[in-house]
Amino acid sequence: MLYLTLILCFIASLILTPIVKKFAFLVGATDQPNHRKVHQKIMPRLGGLAIYISFIIGVIVLQPTDQYAWPILIGSVIIIVTGLIDDLTELSAKWKFAGQLLAAVVVVLGGVRVEFINLPFGGELEFGYMSIPLTIFWIVGVTNAINLIDGLDGLAAGVSTIALITISGMAFLKGDIFAMSIGLIVIVSTLGFLVYNFHPAKIFMGDTGALFLGYIISVLALLGFKNVTAISLIIPVIILGVPLSDTFFAIIRRIVQKKPLSAPDKSHLHHCLLRIGFTHRQTVLLIYAMAAMFGLAAFIFSMSTMWGAIIVGAVILVAIELVVEITGMVGKNYKPLLKLMRNR
Repeated sequence: MLYLTLILCFIASLILTPIVKKFAFLVGATDQPNHRKVHQKIMPRLGGLAIYISFIIGVIVLQPTDQYAWPILIGSVIIIVTGLIDDLTELSAKWKFAGQLLAAVVVVLGGVRVEFINLPFGGELEFGYMSIPLTIFWIVGVTNAINLIDGLDGLAAGVSTIALITISGMAFLKGDIFAMSIGLIVIVSTLGFLVYNFHPAKIFMGDTGALFLGYIISVLALLGFKNVTAISLIIPVIILGVPLSDTFFAIIRRIVQKKPLSAPDKSHLHHCLLRIGFTHRQTVLLIYAMAAMFGLAAFIFSMSTMWGAIIVGAVILVAIELVVEITGMVGKNYKPLLKLMRNR
């Protein structure tokens, strides 16, 4: 039944995306070229609606049961409505944040939260009431991280798919059939859309798609890794290494440049790779490769001893720092590690 459902969702996404494209032009949900955008022509941007409808078709057909199913679905409706309104009318940042916050609160009230972690040397750390703001912070943070990398054709869709493959694979190994099923349904729905979204794109996913993918990834990551060891709590962070590190250094960059945190710029990872000479397609494929490496690292990390995990974590941090310095994500003169290596 699962295989047939996945095939159905993929075909539904393939059929729905061109229909949504026409609808987007009809209602004026289009993305205009400007100095920050890479595209040179007006593009429809409601593609996430096709992903979501295909996802809902899969959920209706497969009917995966879990105590968290309804909170997740209700939260997804809120996040989709937020994205739709933004794609149609350009919501202000505070209203977009309010929609994300409401979706996260619904999920948390439904019971999805990290309540405690088992410490490496014995005992456990109870989060108590802090579990609620921590979980909300995670959901909203990941949702925005996916939204921020949605800057090139196929980038957010591909990176999200790679993250979901990793999460679904780990859910399968843990015997979490619900998280695995939801993850697989979103994967095939996104791949159907990606056929039209890969460079040169015929349609963008818009905030409708980016917010939904970020939301569902954040929630599924929580389902797979809640109430676990302090070491394995890092696994979802590693899986989402590309969008989270891009968001982290965007914040650092804006602090260094004394700009508002919400200020847009052209120094995200994909902008930097384009600037140093990679083509549009090469940049997207290179970031796909980075996302896949993070996914592989997460699997290695999950199977390591504590000291092995610490070594893997250290290697990941050094690799991220090197990429940041080589691409100039913080600034052209920010190269402490490269300078240290040259001086040795």
